[in-house]
Amino acid sequence: MSIFSSIKNAIFGHKEEVAVAAAPAAPVEIAAAAVEAAPTSAPEAAPMIEIDVIAVVGQMAAQHDEDLNWDTSIVDLMKVLKLDSSLANRKELAEELGYAGELNGSADMNLWLHKQVMTELAQHGGKVPAELQH
Repeated sequence: MSIFSSIKNAIFGHKEEVAVAAAPAAPVEIAAAAVEAAPTSAPEAAPMIEIDVIAVVGQMAAQHDEDLNWDTSIVDLMKVLKLDSSLANRKELAEELGYAGELNGSADMNLWLHKQVMTELAQHGGKVPAELQH
């Protein structure tokens, strides 16, 4: 499994918890009326539930022993997600996401990685504020 897939799974694995909390319960009468009024020619796809990445990771960070800057640091984000944040793993993640710079663990590489991970999460159905993306 790729490093990004591990990040995505660690966050999106909480999809059911977030979806249940975010979805208001519809009265049975309204749901029944919607089913009766729905056209029978083409089945509708279930709406994709957007995962609030900040809320999910924030909840995970609140349960962490350390005070981590996961919203700006790729190392801290990986720690919150209980993933290996070693330089070797960050190098692998950088290669996976197409980083063109030197794979030396520099601040530039780490900042790029954090923004690129957030951008990728947004592209895979996550709700991520624009200022955290590229």
